[in-house]
Amino acid sequence: MPKVYKIFGPGNQYVMAAKQQVSLHDVAIDMPAGPSEVCVVADDTCNEVFVAADLLSQAEHGIDSQVLLITTSETFASKVETEVEKQLARLPRKEIAAKALDNSKIVIVANNTEAMALANAYAPEHLILPSDNYEELAQMVVNAGSVFLGKYACESAGDYASGTNHTLPTHGYALAYNGVNLDSYNRKITFQHLTAQGVNSIGKAVVTMAENEQLEAHANAMRVRM
Repeated sequence: MPKVYKIFGPGNQYVMAAKQQVSLHDVAIDMPAGPSEVCVVADDTCNEVFVAADLLSQAEHGIDSQVLLITTSETFASKVETEVEKQLARLPRKEIAAKALDNSKIVIVANNTEAMALANAYAPEHLILPSDNYEELAQMVVNAGSVFLGKYACESAGDYASGTNHTLPTHGYALAYNGVNLDSYNRKITFQHLTAQGVNSIGKAVVTMAENEQLEAHANAMRVRM
């Protein structure tokens, strides 16, 4: 296999460990990644069958996956719990999904502001906003790997067909990283050219800052041109 300069893509904990090892040298990787996760912010306008299916679609990834439902409605939360149990019983990977659900939470909040504040603090890999007011909630998103809007946008669509990349930051890394995109495959190189007029314009500032850092050779490189 020929040597490469960047390695991107999902994998299990062994793949991630290998990527982190090679990234200590001269290979770039996409991001640190851990178990898969989803956060759903929902209310009484949502379909509990859809929401339960979305939660289970992440829970079946592995026993260390996590799902989080944030809702303003205790009634809706109860409906989702009931529906999760129904759908879970029919899954071939129900043992795995059930263990993942043990790591998962339903949180009842007072309003949408609290809901989105919690979602942003959680910084999920996948954020689903299936309520009727998804456009309003989308304006409040600050931290997320990929966002799914409306009741028909299931996370599975992002994995396979909607066109967005599903190599995404997990475990809160969406606070600092974004998912893989076309820019990830590029490097940006900067060029600068100064004229005599440019030296006269910025020269004093360069000398002053270099002298304050006690880097006399830096200051002199500009000073001899002034």
